Amino acid sequence: MSIIIKPVVTEKMTRIDETVIRAIEREKSKPTKQHRGSRHRYAFRVLRDVNKIEIKKAVEEMYEVTVEDVNTIIVAPKKRTRNTKAGQITGASSAYKKAIVTLREGDTIDFYSNI
Repeated sequence: MSIIIKPVVTEKMTRIDETVIRAIEREKSKPTKQHRGSRHRYAFRVLRDVNKIEIKKAVEEMYEVTVEDVNTIIVAPKKRTRNTKAGQITGASSAYKKAIVTLREGDTIDFYSNI
């Protein structure tokens, strides 16, 4: 079984890079190490029991890139309610782990190359 479940390709994830760079350009200070590689950040939904080292190795093998940094987040479940004839039904989406991977300058991942 693969460590990486699927890539997170959303408008929010792709705009993170643009927003950070625009904010840095407006400031008078120089970009820090954290912001320098921000144009090369990708998010993946991963198994909950894997660590950052395993995620790094899996991304490097799968996409043939060099990973500089891995940040992980446990995404909390969202509560869902819907109204039916029988009444209100409540539930929740499942929680999952998300990894945000920063690549070396010049490396990119093309998710749409296999389509």
